[in-house]
Amino acid sequence: MYKPIFQKREVLVFRQFQRKSYSLFACLGREVVISVLSVATLSSSKAASISDETWRVDSTKATKEVWLGDVGVTGSRAPLAQSQAARMVTVLTRDDIQAAPVQSVNDLLKYAVGVDVRQRGALGSQADISIRGGTQEQITVLLNGINICDPQTGHNVMDLPVDLSEIVRIEVLEGPAGRTYGTSSLVGAVNIVTHPARESSADVTLEGGSYGTLKVSGRANKKSGAWNNQLSGSYMRSDGYSRSQAGGLNTDYSGSKAFYQGEYNDEWVHLSWHAGIADKGWGSSTFYASPKWQADDQYEHTTKLYTAVQAETKQGRLHFRPSIYWNQNRDRYEGYRGQADKMKYNYNRCDVYGACLNSYFDWIAGRTAFGAELRNEDLVSGNLGEPLFQTHHIGGTDRDYTLGLNRTNMSAHLEHNVLLERLTVSAGFVAMKSTQSSMNWQLYPGIDASYRLGSRWKLFASYNSSLRLPSFTEMYYKLQGYAADPHLKPEEMQAVEVGTQYQSPTLQAKASLYHHHGQNMIDWIMDTSEGSSAEWQSVNHTKINSYGLEASAMVDFSLLWPSQQVLRRLSLSYSYIDQDKVAEDHIVSQYALEYLKHKLLANLDLHLYKKLDLGLHLRWQDRVGTYTTFQNEVREYRPFALMDARLSWTEPRYSLYAEANNVFDNRDYVDYGNVPQPGRWLTFGLRYHF
Repeated sequence: MYKPIFQKREVLVFRQFQRKSYSLFACLGREVVISVLSVATLSSSKAASISDETWRVDSTKATKEVWLGDVGVTGSRAPLAQSQAARMVTVLTRDDIQAAPVQSVNDLLKYAVGVDVRQRGALGSQADISIRGGTQEQITVLLNGINICDPQTGHNVMDLPVDLSEIVRIEVLEGPAGRTYGTSSLVGAVNIVTHPARESSADVTLEGGSYGTLKVSGRANKKSGAWNNQLSGSYMRSDGYSRSQAGGLNTDYSGSKAFYQGEYNDEWVHLSWHAGIADKGWGSSTFYASPKWQADDQYEHTTKLYTAVQAETKQGRLHFRPSIYWNQNRDRYEGYRGQADKMKYNYNRCDVYGACLNSYFDWIAGRTAFGAELRNEDLVSGNLGEPLFQTHHIGGTDRDYTLGLNRTNMSAHLEHNVLLERLTVSAGFVAMKSTQSSMNWQLYPGIDASYRLGSRWKLFASYNSSLRLPSFTEMYYKLQGYAADPHLKPEEMQAVEVGTQYQSPTLQAKASLYHHHGQNMIDWIMDTSEGSSAEWQSVNHTKINSYGLEASAMVDFSLLWPSQQVLRRLSLSYSYIDQDKVAEDHIVSQYALEYLKHKLLANLDLHLYKKLDLGLHLRWQDRVGTYTTFQNEVREYRPFALMDARLSWTEPRYSLYAEANNVFDNRDYVDYGNVPQPGRWLTFGLRYHF
């Protein structure tokens, strides 16, 4: 085990009370520092460790921090103590997740100011997630640090096998994150973290609501010594909120999830593993319709499998963190629901195999991390890719996969962290090579720095770069008004950010400015001057420069004004983006040139009576861009505001809650061209803990 250079009495730092039975005994014989910090909903958190125990190393001292309960977050390859990390990470805690009026991770991310969620269907059926003006293809989504992105398309990347109640936290890293999460994280990354409960327990949840919505979920956990295993499952269905012109349901939803996770933890090693499945089908309404093809009864079904094994050594100067994973993505798309004779169904199966190793060690100059990853992406399809030498049968049908594509991505990273009393500098690079188009090794560097002014202020700055390979859909989709280009170039991004952060028990605030410079940006565009023959075409834009501002603040009234009991917490967040790339006349963009210029969030938490709480969430946004109606009229996106609310009564063993999304029943807003959105949606639920 690593030993500090200077002998010093060990300090135990309490950062969060979690009512654990072992907390008192952990204090015996040690110097104890107790501090309490209130964390705002979707607050910006300093990056921290992904280990249960981390060392803070500088030129004068070393302090061991023991975390009671949940682990910290990370914005670097090497685990760093929370007080010294240089990269800012937006964190959604377990409490934030449980208090939000949402039914999916898609909905939850709407409350992160730098994230753009373009919802197509409700209940998490489908949404495009992007960060800071990017597209849904330009972010990396991870489950417990494992990349679960589907190289076929980014539309269905949020088909997660875990229920919201199982998520410990969600980390949102804004800006290029190639050094930390791999080169596909062009404009940011979302890491969803779960782990088994700390003690043997079980719970069950029942929900019902508008449009025939019904959900049942359960979880059971068994902890015995160093072993911990947890199994969960859920089922949800809804009739949907609209009907097709023929009178049938076209936004209905039905889906199931199952997730098993386990761990073994002793003084030498920490092992963890997970296996999950997400299976769902939903009416896709006009999701992929165009003026040329105005189908309003599309349907899609996906099945996602996720497996991974991870480890972390605890002894010795050199620490190893290897992992292996296999993810499989299957989908069936019906252009005309249930009418294969009218339009062939699109079948795709994509298997992703990966192995990665991250290592780090401490020495007199700081902490150094290095590692590598090998990732193979194998697609077989009925309509995407090149002709296969050997076809593969599509189970349950009389058809074969006749097309496909295989590529292997290799990467290596090196990072060094200089940790001083007030200054942290983290610098390194990721090198990447892909077998696609015989791509040569490419180097993408980055550097983050932060300086602490006293105990409350922090200044930070960063430069980072990354790239993204085109998805298989962007390269090969050529059906019903779409014409893809198989020779697309990889996208590249460089970004600079500066900002400041203030944290006190009663007030937390953050402000930052950033500039993104993108090259060869990929988008689907349409030339409306071609009239009825116009098609969506995938192209590389030359360059796009984005300039942005983000600011947020949270006031904790329970500490600032303790004599009153009603006001608990108020948080405000605002994001502004401006891009200098504009579309030419008659050119309509589907993604890259349609971004949120303004986004404003306001959250208010109230305590009404005894154990009765109310949360109010307001979201206002203004999107740049246009869309073409089915009547071939080009319209601009208009600003809109939505209010969500959650009323809950919480007891130690159970909780009752009522949620309302779109409280004021706004039915005129357009989040995605030609896709109708639901009005007011009510949900009632009961959660019981054993």
